[in-house]
Amino acid sequence: MKFSVSIFAEGDREITLEEVVELADAVAIHSGLATGAGTTGYGAQIIVEAPSSDIAVDAALVIFNEAVKTANLPVFEIIKAETMSEDQDWEDALEE
Repeated sequence: MKFSVSIFAEGDREITLEEVVELADAVAIHSGLATGAGTTGYGAQIIVEAPSSDIAVDAALVIFNEAVKTANLPVFEIIKAETMSEDQDWEDALEE
C-alpha cells in the first residue's frame, strides 16, 4: 500500500529558500515535496510503499535523513511524522 508520510524537523536557525529547494530536489525522486523556508525548521512529504503505517514512517525517515544530508541541511530534531494511506485519501475525498 502507498503511504504519504509527512515529516517535520525543528531547530535553532532560520532555513533559507535555497536550502528548501535543495531538500525538494533530494526528495523529488520519491514524489516528495519540501517546506520550511523562512522558518526554524524544515519538512518533507514523501510517498513510500509499505505494508503498514509504522513501516512507512520507518522507510520515510531513512529517505528523509538521506535527503537532509544530500541537501547539506543542519540536522534538526524530528518533531513530527504523520502518515496517510491511499485508502484514507479516497475515504476523505468521498466524504467531502
